[in-house]
Amino acid sequence: MNKMIVIVGVVLFFWSSWAQAEELPVGSIKTVIGSAVIVRSNQPLSAKVGEKIFKNDSFKTGPDGSLGMILKDDTLLSLGPNTEVTINEFLFSPAEGKLSIVTRLFKGTVAYLSGVIAKLSPDSVRFETPVGNVGIRGTKFVVKVDREDDGF
Repeated sequence: MNKMIVIVGVVLFFWSSWAQAEELPVGSIKTVIGSAVIVRSNQPLSAKVGEKIFKNDSFKTGPDGSLGMILKDDTLLSLGPNTEVTINEFLFSPAEGKLSIVTRLFKGTVAYLSGVIAKLSPDSVRFETPVGNVGIRGTKFVVKVDREDDGF
């Protein structure tokens, strides 16, 4: 019986550690102008300065909106009006060699300034759009996608 309690305790410890690691923020909102929302678990939240950003969050700005964010590796993203973006993947553990950013732009305009991940492992950064992928080899770019329909 005692062995079973110890095993259950160890499993719960590792499961809670894993669950907490999955919920760590990957960045935060630095500026908001006009209408902008974060969609997290299919729930829209008002974008506010200081709001934490998590992997799989989506961001939508209205016709008068813009949004600035900084990720944990000092990557900067600036979204213009009528923009929809999702952060699909973010891994930043340089000591373990785990480095990756995958961002998907559905429509609108995004300015990007690379952080540590792009400097240490440029092949680990990908910016996806409906018409192609941008592999990051430099430090900054602006991309615009004019798109009326939904979906990729």
